[in-house]
Amino acid sequence: MKVIIHGGFFSESDQSHEVKTAKQDSLKEIAQKAFGYLTTHSAFDTVAYAVSLLEDDPLYNAGIGSQIQSDGVIRMSAAIMNGNTQKLSGVINIQNVQNPIFVAKDLIREDDRVLGGNGAKIYATENGFENFSTEIPQRRKEYEAKLANGGKGTVGCVAIDHEGKLAVATSTGGKGFEIPGRISDSATVAGNYANAFCAVSCTGVGEDIVSNATAAKIVTRVTDGMSLEQAFSKTFDELKTIDGFAGAIAIDKDGNIYHRDSYPTMVFASFDGEKLEVFS
Repeated sequence: MKVIIHGGFFSESDQSHEVKTAKQDSLKEIAQKAFGYLTTHSAFDTVAYAVSLLEDDPLYNAGIGSQIQSDGVIRMSAAIMNGNTQKLSGVINIQNVQNPIFVAKDLIREDDRVLGGNGAKIYATENGFENFSTEIPQRRKEYEAKLANGGKGTVGCVAIDHEGKLAVATSTGGKGFEIPGRISDSATVAGNYANAFCAVSCTGVGEDIVSNATAAKIVTRVTDGMSLEQAFSKTFDELKTIDGFAGAIAIDKDGNIYHRDSYPTMVFASFDGEKLEVFS
């Protein structure tokens, strides 16, 4: 059993020692909580739980603390994928829910598993998700001052459970000041993908991740026999050709953990019950 989480890029906000320490402490705590949850739950349930904790922490650009778009509205996206069943479900540009990842998880039982905009919100309301504003004062100040942060904030989790089953979940509050209707990578297989061999969650500039098909490429290459390191190396070499900005976390079927970013510094933490690793 192992878990790895990410919280976007450290460069997305104030790079003070105080913020860095806060993110390190937060990620370590959430990774440990997620592992504790994993001891009695499936990987699928665990990745949703871990991402919900990240969504509830205003340090990250997902859920509470999401970025405000150019029209003054927050729209969020999230997805989850079960590596065992290879089913993905997600929401795109949903508004006014506390935890988009839980709405995405609920959709796994539906025939129509990826919903966007108003349809996603209607589904959430009909399934008991209360109306909730995720805006915090800091984001409003940034919006009003037009202090865009470069669009590098997403959260995610990959886990392997005691049965060797893999799952991945990813959630984002957008890049800030984007055109309403813009689709991020987080609810696509470019940013969030898993099968029985590997699971990957990405963060960075969504357009770069989609152009590179980052998560799907890594998982496919591992499935075809590459090691995690080889799959990451080839995929990130291809990302360089478009000067892509991305980071990714992964676990393969043998429990190997890997992470990489194209520019410093993706914030992450991993825990296997003994070894706790956090970005430095």
